[in-house]
Amino acid sequence: MPIQNNVQAASGTAATTSAPPISVLFVCLGNICRSPMAEAVFKELTSSDPRLSTVDSAGTGAYHEGDGPDPRTMSTLEDNGIVDYDHAARKVQASDFSIFDYILAMDKDNLNDLQRIKSQVTKTGNGTTGKEMGKVVLFGDFGGKKGEQVGDPYYGARNGFEIAYEQMVRFSKGFIAQVLDQGGNNPSQAKD
Repeated sequence: MPIQNNVQAASGTAATTSAPPISVLFVCLGNICRSPMAEAVFKELTSSDPRLSTVDSAGTGAYHEGDGPDPRTMSTLEDNGIVDYDHAARKVQASDFSIFDYILAMDKDNLNDLQRIKSQVTKTGNGTTGKEMGKVVLFGDFGGKKGEQVGDPYYGARNGFEIAYEQMVRFSKGFIAQVLDQGGNNPSQAKD
């Protein structure tokens, strides 16, 4: 089921406010399956939305650094009308915590890794405080079921990628409704 780009509905009245644009980073383990799929879906749903600045993805591990997305990720995206996505895998960097407003983990293991990395970055200083750093949250918290995770489809069959795609669409729409349409102040997501 291709995504219907709903920029006008997603842009709502919040786009006319003076709030600074929000930046979003999607994170999984290797940055070749789930997080690039999330990035591609989110970009498709929010193309030309002035409430967003940078949208990217990364992995907590460097296993596939420099590689393109898994072919099954790309074919799933293409089957759903997303044909112009290009990405090279990268590992999360300390600077990501000050660049991105929201750092969205695909599962609890990656969430824990991100929280640990953020804690280390905060302890070393780097000119920022925890309050200035991005919110690290589970992407699935925006999908209607608190704590929902995106299973890693890497070692499974093609249907795992289709399930992940459905989740990415649902979670992205939830993020748009809860964060962008609410002016970036979702109290339930404020702590990490």
